Amino acid sequence: MRIERVGVFLMTIGLVWVAAPAATAQTGGQCDFSDVPGVVWWGTENQLTMNRLASYLAPVYWFSPDEPLMGSTEGRTIMLPQALPFEPAPDGPVVYYQFEELVSAANSEVTPYSRAPDQNNSIVDFEAVYSLRLSFFAYFESEVGVGAHQHDIEATEFKVVILRSDGDYLRENSAAQCAERNYVVIVTRITAKAHGIEWFWNVIDTDPDTRFPMFLFVEEGKHGLSTDKNSDGYFTPGYDVNRYTNDAWGVRDIIRGGTLFTGGYESWMTKVRQPEHRVFPPLPDDSPLVPRLARRQDYYTGGNAVYELRPFPSASLAEDDPGLYHFMHDKDVPNWPKLSERSDVQGLVDWVEEGAAVKSLSIAFMLNGSPNPNNDGDIGFSFAFPLFIVKNMEAPMLGGFLVWRMYLKDENLQDFGWMMLYTPSASRWFDTYFAAGAEWDDEVIEGERLSKTWFVLETGLKFRVNISTSAVKFLGFLTDFWGFRAGIRNYGALDIDNLVYVAEIGAGVF
Repeated sequence: MRIERVGVFLMTIGLVWVAAPAATAQTGGQCDFSDVPGVVWWGTENQLTMNRLASYLAPVYWFSPDEPLMGSTEGRTIMLPQALPFEPAPDGPVVYYQFEELVSAANSEVTPYSRAPDQNNSIVDFEAVYSLRLSFFAYFESEVGVGAHQHDIEATEFKVVILRSDGDYLRENSAAQCAERNYVVIVTRITAKAHGIEWFWNVIDTDPDTRFPMFLFVEEGKHGLSTDKNSDGYFTPGYDVNRYTNDAWGVRDIIRGGTLFTGGYESWMTKVRQPEHRVFPPLPDDSPLVPRLARRQDYYTGGNAVYELRPFPSASLAEDDPGLYHFMHDKDVPNWPKLSERSDVQGLVDWVEEGAAVKSLSIAFMLNGSPNPNNDGDIGFSFAFPLFIVKNMEAPMLGGFLVWRMYLKDENLQDFGWMMLYTPSASRWFDTYFAAGAEWDDEVIEGERLSKTWFVLETGLKFRVNISTSAVKFLGFLTDFWGFRAGIRNYGALDIDNLVYVAEIGAGVF
């Protein structure tokens, strides 16, 4: 379901919040919601165990034919992903789940969640829960390639809403006819958190072409994850990932060899996946996805491995292993799930949209030439921030970002500039940029202070370095990215005869 439609169906949810009507009988037809984009389950049961609910949503993991940890195994003999080392040894693959957040209406009289001693048996009540965040974790004992290390945990987050069959949205947008209220579980967004760096994440907002269960590419050797929207075994930017596609990591099997090649994704980086290297989820027998897969001859018929689904344990269990504890602590939600309330429709719309944009402020030391012939150059500081102040603006058609850039320079920082800057990405190590705006310049000439306003045009190159795994990672309290900019600025609107050099070094992606 495209994000522009989110507000429409959430308004329907809001109507239910205000006055939840009794289940109304609908006659004729079939109670089948398979025509609803993003749907993974529907039924009259309002209470599901956490394990069962997670099973309906669980993804397929699709490995490269040359995955080092897989060796020569294929089909049912694949033992990836793996169980955490402090847990009982399994007979097959293991994937972990964690309900990070359950969202209910404010002042709901129904308890949204009932905890059981075994988290698998804890209960989620759809009478109270209207949306949730669920993450799946794949553990690998090691990785190879650039920055290789022991232990690796890769996460994928599902954002989910729960609709009612007697709500306006489903009555108007589905052919289903139900004799009693059904609860319909719909995925709105999937975020494959490739390598843990937010700018690299592979994000897809579901739409009518999105197939479930979601297939996830597993990067060869490094295990970063990416979505395969139509489960065809090919990664297609802009289709398999449809949020900030210029920055999305994709899946880069080639970095196992120790070389990144380029800052941006290229199709030759991903090896074509083969059917025998898929690992399937333990879908319940009543899952509406089972017959779909059977019709495509995709489900178990090729003798594929099926993983066990376990609750994600507390990071405290890994305290004896600092390396593993680091990976688990970063993802652990203590005493999950977190319970949240939304008092109005806009609050839930905002919740669904959260995570689609990355907020960023860039600060840099600047050195540039001056349009004043009596001045050899100026020093100062520049600041870049999102076009909407707290939310980034992706450039239509082009991709990349439009941001504001301000700078202060010259003696006592008396000169001020304001520009709009376009850059094709926010995370590539090598990038171009283009900016235009105005500069207010104060100069003292022969004892007299003169002020002039210039139209300024600037272009150049931006170099970024991710410091999160480097010797200076302590600087990451500002941002994971530091960079250097080298450009040429022209003063004047039409004439190109007043060029100066510009250089910056500082923190931030822009």
